Amino acid sequence: MNFTQDPLFIAATLCVSVFFAIWLTRFPWGRTIGTPIWVILICAVFANIGLIPSAMEGSLVYDGVFLYLAPLGIFIALLEVELKSLKNAGIPLLLMFGIGTLGTVIGVFTAWYLVAPAVAIGEMASAVAGMYTGTYIGGSINFNAVALSYEVNENGPLFAATTVVDNLIGTPWIIATLILPRYLQKLFPRKKLKSAQSQEKLPTIEFISMSSLASILALGFMAMVISKVVQTYVPAIPEIITLTTIALILAQFPAVQQLKGKHTLGFFMIMLFLAGVGTLCDVGALTDVGDLAGTLILFVGILVSIHGLVIFGLGSLLKMDWDVIAVASQANVGGNTTAIAAAESLNRPDLLIPGVLVGSLGNALGTYIGFFVAGIL
Repeated sequence: MNFTQDPLFIAATLCVSVFFAIWLTRFPWGRTIGTPIWVILICAVFANIGLIPSAMEGSLVYDGVFLYLAPLGIFIALLEVELKSLKNAGIPLLLMFGIGTLGTVIGVFTAWYLVAPAVAIGEMASAVAGMYTGTYIGGSINFNAVALSYEVNENGPLFAATTVVDNLIGTPWIIATLILPRYLQKLFPRKKLKSAQSQEKLPTIEFISMSSLASILALGFMAMVISKVVQTYVPAIPEIITLTTIALILAQFPAVQQLKGKHTLGFFMIMLFLAGVGTLCDVGALTDVGDLAGTLILFVGILVSIHGLVIFGLGSLLKMDWDVIAVASQANVGGNTTAIAAAESLNRPDLLIPGVLVGSLGNALGTYIGFFVAGIL
């Protein structure tokens, strides 16, 4: 038996990765990098040396993390956020999200004409461009939606190549946006949003009682059930919207505010999600897709670079809070969960709710814009 494929071993390794990522932040040099980045890097190394399989290879553990723990972590994290943060941070974040979306579209068209991917990809090149447009506006949900519509998923080698390159380019950008605000703030100081001063800092040590743990999990599981029921009867409403709404309502009740352990539990689940993201950086998978990989890496590399230049460049001209720019870019590139991870990592609880909301907007807009781009190329 190959124990590295055992779900229990994979789960244990992900948890150990989170432990070591937290341990490394005890040192000044490790604290500079931050827990989320360490988690991604550690799991990326583990997946590439074969200690654990990549999430692309499939496992019950990864399925559980992506389908259940990630949304549950979002819900729990939002239970400790005040509604006034939406008023103070919502509009600036929405503005930067719009600029990031524009940057993605500009990046796709620029990469299309510079790389000429149709030569290597063939008639499905425009569909691939639409897939990357969607995923870098609102996350992987849009990537798969466009792929299914154009039946790219039925072309196994091409779909595998696009997925591998998406993760290999997208994940480093996630890391970059968690690092950039700290250094840009030192080089080009920006005034923080008013909401940043009005919110309490995220706790580093938190007491958890058994009754609080039971209550938090019960609320989270029930909210997920309700979200699924709502989407069943009203398909136009994504689960994350219902989940966010329930969390916002519950967070205003004193009984919920008094529950201990919300930050610890929610952040741990988000770290497990990022651990799964790290395993997607499977460099070895590129050898299976041949020369096509080079074309796709160049195409996506140009796309993401232009997205970054546009959102950080225009954000700088607008004197925008660097943290807001980073979370907006995360909402574009990774969706709700990475936007929350960025807000947590940057110690900006005021950006949690706005980050989820613009991430949900990206889920809605990304697919439509992806289809539009694919249709006109």
